[in-house]
Amino acid sequence: MIRVLFVCIHNSARSQMAEAYLNVLGGGRFEARSAGIEPGKLNPVVVEAMRLDGIDISANRVKAVEEFIDRGEKFDHLITVCDETAAERCPFVPGTGQRLHFGFPDPSALTGSFEEKLAATIAVRDAIKQKIILFVGASQRNAL
Repeated sequence: MIRVLFVCIHNSARSQMAEAYLNVLGGGRFEARSAGIEPGKLNPVVVEAMRLDGIDISANRVKAVEEFIDRGEKFDHLITVCDETAAERCPFVPGTGQRLHFGFPDPSALTGSFEEKLAATIAVRDAIKQKIILFVGASQRNAL
């Protein structure tokens, strides 16, 4: 089992979507978790965007990176999904193998009506989904 921790600032959007997609699309080869540097609240627009793609994250809770550090959990990959500047703030997580960065726009920063924010969030969601599909494919090729 390949263990992956996705990290962003608030664990309210991007890391939640990446976690869900890897757990769904990873073919049982991955255990994905997510956390935030400064945990916030789960973004309801993100919950709706994921629901529209058949994935329910409404019961998810936001988590702090420190929770995983304090428990001594080990990960094969730590993947930051925020912008480069925020990714640099991600703390060192002992027991983590490869550190990667997949940058995506923050749905929490979107403005406009609910429908406008949803449309833009769906674009971010789809970009995350495609990156996860590529990550799973690369992991399968490297396992051969």
